Amino acid sequence: MDKLLEQIKEGTVWPFPGGIHPPQQKSLSNSVNITRLPLPDKLIVALKQHIGANGKLLVEKGQHVLKGQALTTPAANWSVPVHAPSSGVITDITPMPSAHPSALPELSVIIEPDGKDEWVALNKNNNPTELSHDELINIIHQAGISGMGGAGFPTYVKADTKQPIEFLIVNAVECEPYITADDVLMREHAKEVIQGIEIMQQLLNPTLCIVGIEDNKPEAIVAMKLAAEHNSKIIIQTVPTVYPSGGEKQLIKLLTNREVPSGGIPADIGILVQNTGTLFAIQQAVYEGKPLIERIVTVTGNTIHKPGNVWALLGTEIKHLLDCQGFSPVPQQSVVMGGPMMGFTLPTVRIGIVKTTNCILAPDHKELAEPGPEKACIRCSACADACPASLLPQQLQWFAKSKEYDKLQEHNLFDCIECGACAYVCPSEIPLVQYYRIAKVEIKEQQADKIKADRAKERFDARKERLDREQEERQNRHKRKPAAKSADEKQKVAEALARVKNKSDNGDEKSAVAAAIARAKAKKLGDQSAELEPDNSEVAKERALRKEQARKYKEQKSQTDESAATAPVDDKKSAVAAAIARAKAKKAAQALDNAEQAASEEPQTDAPVDDKKAAVAAAIARAKAKKAAKALDGAEQTVSEEPQSDTPIDDKKAAVAAAIARAKAKKAAKALEDAELSVSEEPQSDTPADDKKAAVAAAIARAKAKKAAKALEEAEQTVSEAPQSAAPVDDKKAAVAAAIARAKAKKAAKALEDTEQTQPQELQADSAAPKSAESNTDDSSDLINADKPKSAEDKKKAAVAAAIARAKAKKLQKEGNNQS
Repeated sequence: MDKLLEQIKEGTVWPFPGGIHPPQQKSLSNSVNITRLPLPDKLIVALKQHIGANGKLLVEKGQHVLKGQALTTPAANWSVPVHAPSSGVITDITPMPSAHPSALPELSVIIEPDGKDEWVALNKNNNPTELSHDELINIIHQAGISGMGGAGFPTYVKADTKQPIEFLIVNAVECEPYITADDVLMREHAKEVIQGIEIMQQLLNPTLCIVGIEDNKPEAIVAMKLAAEHNSKIIIQTVPTVYPSGGEKQLIKLLTNREVPSGGIPADIGILVQNTGTLFAIQQAVYEGKPLIERIVTVTGNTIHKPGNVWALLGTEIKHLLDCQGFSPVPQQSVVMGGPMMGFTLPTVRIGIVKTTNCILAPDHKELAEPGPEKACIRCSACADACPASLLPQQLQWFAKSKEYDKLQEHNLFDCIECGACAYVCPSEIPLVQYYRIAKVEIKEQQADKIKADRAKERFDARKERLDREQEERQNRHKRKPAAKSADEKQKVAEALARVKNKSDNGDEKSAVAAAIARAKAKKLGDQSAELEPDNSEVAKERALRKEQARKYKEQKSQTDESAATAPVDDKKSAVAAAIARAKAKKAAQALDNAEQAASEEPQTDAPVDDKKAAVAAAIARAKAKKAAKALDGAEQTVSEEPQSDTPIDDKKAAVAAAIARAKAKKAAKALEDAELSVSEEPQSDTPADDKKAAVAAAIARAKAKKAAKALEEAEQTVSEAPQSAAPVDDKKAAVAAAIARAKAKKAAKALEDTEQTQPQELQADSAAPKSAESNTDDSSDLINADKPKSAEDKKKAAVAAAIARAKAKKLQKEGNNQS
């Protein structure tokens, strides 16, 4: 650091890359003193003349204002006010063409001067060292001072930086051709410029202040050295005349050999740069109390008869300046605001002067010729050699034409200072700077759109979060957190838990319920205090005890069931067994009924068929009858066996079961009667058989029917008596009675089967029928009468006798049913 200071004080200058040497053309305007123009007919004061937001309007149409009166007040960051350049009346507040290549309308205040040029009350201060930092910053801010070198950055922001500043650099280079505003300002107002530097030193407290002036301004150098003799921290440094040595980064390189990083600002490396005109405006604001309402403007060019520098009120129309300096336009005349390198052509001269306007150039065609048509790049690299920012101008131009904005940013487009050196040296006359300016604007628009989209997304996310939070609050509005338990309540809960644990150790079922309740309460209390959680080990022990009790209960129950298999059972089980027996008897009776109907119907439909078909039908009938008998046998066994397991049932239930069994037996007897009727009627349908055979068949049928009815009656009596006699006897007697009932039922079923077998044999019998009848019947008189030959009258009697036999059999069956 000390070595760098020594080098700077010795006058060392470090060159920067690139640069060009265009014709200076400064002698046209710096040979005369600064003049003051007469008041114009109107002043067009734009509200925005700086980088940042517009101020809030304080005046209205028709209002009278004084010179120096504030028209706006700062309303946002980087916002500075504008003031009335002269006293007069506000005739309108409307958008007017702006001082920009596009001349887009900007809101402006139009003032008609009253000619009095009456000032507002000013707050002068002859000793600014007594002012505090904040007071100085406020004065600079309210004076509306912004960078007057061309950028228009609010000065109060730079002066109030929080970063430590080592070097304060004053940019008095003024490298642009034709422009001499700073040169004549330093010549005539060097003292005021130095006072402005000292105010900045008071605010920033830099180690050293360096004033850089090009060597083509000898008079300004002398004047500044004389004005700064009393301040050892101000060094007047001469730099070579190279364009663009007046660029901020290039001047820093020249004077300190430091480079501002890409995308950074000078404050990042401890340096702050201020323009000469800005320092003069600071001195006027602090010492004189004057706001920024005028500035020095160079009016020059071959079409100007009296080129020079003038004090121009802000808002003065450019046409007024040209007219006052003797403007003689040529055909297709162009007027440039700024210098020939970085200035821009104005679309109209009805535009007011702004804070950044330092030159109005009105050249003729020889002085500033119209550019020729753009040609193809010959890749001569002259633009790259001339670039003071060490960029690749042609590469940037290709990306700009193809709108590859990402690659433009990768190649540091925004490091370009738009000095125009590349376009100046281009042999193909490519307007490189114009490509860069358009690309920068489009990139900024994209970035602004992205910022808007991001902000919109943030607002949407914030709104969604707010809605979710409100919904959650609505849901939890009635869910208040219970009050914390007191020490006494906690002690009571702990004691209750202890009692529950003691009860669980005894294995009582009620203690298990109490423990479950205690666990639920402990869980609820656990949300408020983690100190009262129940012991899980005790719960596990209690669960194991309950499982052991359940296992013992199952073992005891299984032993009880085994012993109850031989012991008397209760009334409920007896009723269930009786119901099962009734169901089986009903099923067997239905099967027997179906079999008998089938047996009785088969021969009737086959009256005229031969013996072979009769034999087949008889076989089918026997099979069906046998199946029905077997079903009846199973039902009778079930009825007879059921009472063995129901030995101790009461008399009432036994009587009910017996009545139901008799009803089932009666239904079976009725079915048997129908079968016997069918058997007795079948010989009548056999018309081809003789009377003898009919008599024999009838006798056999009566004998069989009587025998079957008797057997059935005995079976029914056995079935009906079995439940009644089972009540008082023991298990052994009940078993004997059941066995006897089963035997009788089986005998009755066999007799029924013999009757069914006899039916088909009678249909097939011829002369051997009487022998078969004699061996199967007990009535000998019927057989003797059947062997004798009968006349027609005898045949008629035989038929009558057969009918009587059938009637008797039917009556006998009916009596048997009544007895049962």
